[in-house]
Amino acid sequence: MAATPADVKELPEAYVFVLDMPWLSADQVRVDVEEDGRTLVVSGERKREKERDQGIRYVWMERRLGKYLKRFPMPENANVEKVAARYKDGVLTVTVVKKPPEEPKKPKTVEVQVA
Repeated sequence: MAATPADVKELPEAYVFVLDMPWLSADQVRVDVEEDGRTLVVSGERKREKERDQGIRYVWMERRLGKYLKRFPMPENANVEKVAARYKDGVLTVTVVKKPPEEPKKPKTVEVQVA
């Protein structure tokens, strides 16, 4: 499994996950939110091109092959229903919108009955 460098940024309205996933195409990248809704999983795989059938032999090979996998725990205020992903020039950007802050609970006033 290849190392997958990543940055996570918190913006006022969202969390942004930025991952370097070079040499992959968009269809080789996958973004999932696990069933518990608390984990973001980013994965991908770069396989060797099928050039052996064509009589091509590598003399030198430095580009990485293999699987990419990164798991991120989601903050409590992340809205897992609003996740967007964009892949461009080997960089995957996943944006998770924050839930609006909860209204503070007001104390409940109980009416006192006269007996």
